[in-house]
Amino acid sequence: MRRRAVFAPALLLAGIGLAGCAALNTVYADLSTWGDWPAGRAPGSYAFDRLPSQQSDPAAADRVEAAAKRALTAAGFRPAGADEKPDVLVQVASRTTRTGADPWDDPLWWRGGFGLRRHVWAGSVWVMPGPFDRTRYERQVAVLLRDAASGRPLYEARAANEGSTLGSDSLQAALFSAALIDFPRVGPNPRTVRVALP
Repeated sequence: MRRRAVFAPALLLAGIGLAGCAALNTVYADLSTWGDWPAGRAPGSYAFDRLPSQQSDPAAADRVEAAAKRALTAAGFRPAGADEKPDVLVQVASRTTRTGADPWDDPLWWRGGFGLRRHVWAGSVWVMPGPFDRTRYERQVAVLLRDAASGRPLYEARAANEGSTLGSDSLQAALFSAALIDFPRVGPNPRTVRVALP
């Protein structure tokens, strides 16, 4: 009986710790998908198709394509062989937009900025909390799948999230996983999906 009393709190703490670690490796993204993937068509082989703007910076294009490969494999696609004509052409893109919120953007200053606060121990006092660096990064990836023979667009997906850091290659890969998590299903747009960091 006493042994149970000792192990129960320990197991509870271990469970809370594992849940906390899982939460740190979880990425939430807003996903939108469009297209008309033919019913019964298997994903098949693919090759990347770079736009002229992407061809001007091959190293950046390589990084974006490397981040997308895992998601394409999870969706059932495989890279086309050297002498094989691909079933689909894949265009991928990624962008990060940095915005800085000024503390004076809110004319009433009521969201966490300068203003009157009520403290139990000191009554009403004026406070100006800091720091005022409210930099936000909006990260977005896009995937377009085209039929290689006809060039017809078959499926398009965009996944986005935001945070206070620039992100990393693994976060970019997670966003591509989010973009193709429901393939070939489309809508409703937008919807929130959850994926794990690779």
